Amino acid sequence: MKHHEVEILDAKTREKLCFLDKVEPNATITDIKNMFTKFHPQWYPARQSLRLDPKGRSLKDEDVLQNLPVGTTATLYFRDLGAQISWVTVFLTEYAGPLIIYLLFYFRVPFIYGPKYDFITSRHSVVHLACICHSFHYVKRILETLFVHRFSHGTMPLRNIFKNCMYYWGFAAWMAYYINHPLYTPPVFGEKQVRMAVIIFLFCQLGNFSIHIALRNLRPAGSKTRKIPFPTRNPFTWLFLLVSCPNYTYEVMSLEV
Repeated sequence: MKHHEVEILDAKTREKLCFLDKVEPNATITDIKNMFTKFHPQWYPARQSLRLDPKGRSLKDEDVLQNLPVGTTATLYFRDLGAQISWVTVFLTEYAGPLIIYLLFYFRVPFIYGPKYDFITSRHSVVHLACICHSFHYVKRILETLFVHRFSHGTMPLRNIFKNCMYYWGFAAWMAYYINHPLYTPPVFGEKQVRMAVIIFLFCQLGNFSIHIALRNLRPAGSKTRKIPFPTRNPFTWLFLLVSCPNYTYEVMSLEV
């Protein structure tokens, strides 16, 4: 079996970063990244983007060296993707924030509504119900992150978590401020409107969960397979006939109520 030689250059400066000798032809890009890390430990595999062209697309981790358009001496170009963070950590951070932030407004901690309202709960039952629904939604998301979702990519750039959290956390604070405000007034149509809203909310939450399960079943554990989703025997998945992302449809509907 004829071995390959792989030189890795910096995509910006063209500086040679390392030279790998006697690389197996069936070595994957993941294998090459691990070899590269031995020379430059600061660039762990998740930070690395290896390309055939300095401005080209990143090679996939599962790409095999002998299947690439290279000779026995291959030249790859490296780009640093920056500090990485796991997708599980990203999701948990995004979802734990709104849960905690909402509860701060619900319990009316000091410096939010004024001293005379500190730690005084709302007199309206619908406000307490709203807190239960909001907490249920984000606890569900956290549990789905831990036990349901399967991610095709292990990490994302650390810098992205700040803008992601800004949306989730900011929107939660905006909602919580008005719902838990001392001057809040109940819905116009009273208990009937509240009961109907709770029914729709639970329906949408169940629908959202059903779609997440359907999407999970499309990707076997440990794989990066991507299949086109289709409706199953579960009626909640029939929404795939109308929209491409029913999980978001259900989520928007639950937020509207």
